[in-house]
Amino acid sequence: MRFLLAVVTALVLTACGGDKAPVKLNIGDIAPSFETVRADGTPAQFPAGWAGKPLVIRFWADWCKYCAGEMKAIESVYQRLKPRGLNVIAVNAGQDKKIVTEFMKTLGVSYPALMDEDSVIAKRYGVVGLPTSYFVDARGIVRAKLVGEADEASFERAALEILK
Repeated sequence: MRFLLAVVTALVLTACGGDKAPVKLNIGDIAPSFETVRADGTPAQFPAGWAGKPLVIRFWADWCKYCAGEMKAIESVYQRLKPRGLNVIAVNAGQDKKIVTEFMKTLGVSYPALMDEDSVIAKRYGVVGLPTSYFVDARGIVRAKLVGEADEASFERAALEILK
């Protein structure tokens, strides 16, 4: 079942949508806006909800074999850098609230999970694989992008750049 879900989500994430070219979000681009809800049901809107704040937007799913370990490492960096203004959101690509809530609780991470059940946000960001993290500065500009599993040191280096 998880394999099937992984295949379906991968297809959804890589779908071009007819004749539209795939999104290519690059360093220096303005991060796309979006509206969704957090796993707890409260609304979330970017950039309004994080205006003027450095933010890591991290895309993940529970079937991603690299996501759990990386999310724990992110928690360590988040706790160290939160007093300096770092914000982290975990945007779940393609799964429902129950799965997201249980996974976040099991991991014990404190940054919020956002819902993207139809992978609309992931497509707007050009996500083609999980995990993928975008490091957005206080002005809403993408300053770094990590595709695939990142170790704690790499994640922290990118996070420190958006705190400058």
